[in-house]
Amino acid sequence: MFEKRINIFVGHYGSGKSEIAVNAAFNIRQERENVVLADMDIVNPFFRSLDAKKMLESMGIGVLAPLFANTNVDVPALIPEIAAAIKNRENNVILDVGGDDDGARVLGRYHKDILDGEYDLFFVINRARPLTGDLEDTLQYMEAIQEASRLKVTRLISNTHYLDQTSPEDVAYGLDLSRQVSEKTGVPIAAVCVMEGMEHLAKDLGAPLFVLRKNIKLPF
Repeated sequence: MFEKRINIFVGHYGSGKSEIAVNAAFNIRQERENVVLADMDIVNPFFRSLDAKKMLESMGIGVLAPLFANTNVDVPALIPEIAAAIKNRENNVILDVGGDDDGARVLGRYHKDILDGEYDLFFVINRARPLTGDLEDTLQYMEAIQEASRLKVTRLISNTHYLDQTSPEDVAYGLDLSRQVSEKTGVPIAAVCVMEGMEHLAKDLGAPLFVLRKNIKLPF
């Protein structure tokens, strides 16, 4: 699923993109060396939850977080090490990008360093979140991210859930929207996600399954 040197995750706030990015880092680390995960969200850096950071580093995965993340600074700043990690062709880089077109604009700073063919840009669609509840809104949101980042979405991930209240119908409902987006844009679906222990929710959906282990605690 993660064949490229650079794997980028975008999606609406609360879509689950950060959890997916962390799980992708663990998945890639099983097969490759020099794995680095960069949190590029300067508005809501997820490493305010340090559990994921400690676990990633314990597995030999480099972690780059915005300067002054985990402090009381309102808007942390990106660090130059992110650009260096992207430019180093020996690195396998995971980028967790802010959850709107403003966040994607941060990614756009690096578009000249991310070469065609060496990256996948995963658009995480959670139908339970605002702005990605129907086809028209989702396409507009996707286009805004592409324009701001100056990069093309290459793969879709369906991640519709209601935490512990998720039903098989919810997962199928979310995947249906991802299929509509795929048919409209030609962008393939990489996977449908469910949490570990809930694999039965995605039974017989006819889509690749990516099982997520919980690593990021909610801030409440």
